[in-house]
Amino acid sequence: MKKSDFFYNLPPELIAQTPIEHREMSRLMKLDKNSDEINHCHFYEIVDFLNEGDCLVLNNTKVLPARLYGVKEETGAVVEFLLLSQKELDVWEVIAGPGKRAKPGTKFTFGEGLLKCEVLEILDGGNRVVKFYYDGNFYDILDRVGEMPLPHYITEKLEDKDRYQTVYAENLGSAAAPTAGLHFTPELLEKIKAKGVKVCFVTLHVGLGTFRPVKADDILEHKMHSEHYWLPKETADIINETHKNGKRVIAVGTTCCRTLESVATFRGEIKEDEGWTDIFIYPGYEFKCIDGLITNFHLPESTLIMLVSALYGYEKTMHAYEIAVKEKYRFFSLGDACCIL
Repeated sequence: MKKSDFFYNLPPELIAQTPIEHREMSRLMKLDKNSDEINHCHFYEIVDFLNEGDCLVLNNTKVLPARLYGVKEETGAVVEFLLLSQKELDVWEVIAGPGKRAKPGTKFTFGEGLLKCEVLEILDGGNRVVKFYYDGNFYDILDRVGEMPLPHYITEKLEDKDRYQTVYAENLGSAAAPTAGLHFTPELLEKIKAKGVKVCFVTLHVGLGTFRPVKADDILEHKMHSEHYWLPKETADIINETHKNGKRVIAVGTTCCRTLESVATFRGEIKEDEGWTDIFIYPGYEFKCIDGLITNFHLPESTLIMLVSALYGYEKTMHAYEIAVKEKYRFFSLGDACCIL
């Protein structure tokens, strides 16, 4: 298939710039896999579409406030750093801009001196390796001086950092939020559990590669980014019991979907597992674990809309997106949701 097959026209004003006041009040498009029926609801109604014995799998990764604004110690020139991955204690790979200001040996200060760093080396591709210096706990300081690494299509300032975290975020390590989970509240999760639905967790640390555009015209030539995942034994046991009982396993977000399908593909079964995945799911893929998906509306020509098309069907997915535009749903990370059940 061609990248252009997954293009759709999206008016810019439909790209959500701020989160809705109450998480669970986001709109929800319900897509029925069997009848092809489409219903327009609100997210709090998701409980009505889940059945006793079903299993809901959520990604409990926690987003780092990984965007830092600082100054070059020698000149006071402004610089922006984006933390990508930790290499060792206090040593990180970062994106630096402007890059010409971040040469090896250059020192920078953030948060009026709360955090300092020195550039150690420049990697192929232009990323920098830096070492940070500070007094106290690095993550506490990062929470004070860092900002959430919002995607490029969000230009409004996020007033509350917590709105780019799920209410069940636990394991620090993501450069972006698993946005399908942003719609849940503790109260809604309790209602879901009270209905007899099992709720369990995986961890996949979302990388910035999730926003990397597909450049190849032939999607099979696209190289996926790699992300670290962990599937605990408790979750594996719940999933296997759910399938044994003939009930559904529903992934909350493409990150959960990629984690579960990776383990099922790599290991031949769902079991406790930890590793890295660069799985690319597109139409023609045969799903080995999940039966349903809750997700947001994704960018045109992205690997995420390709994943949705693999589950729901290409033509039906593109038609659903046409309807979402017509009905003025809010798109992308801070926008509305759809569920495929």
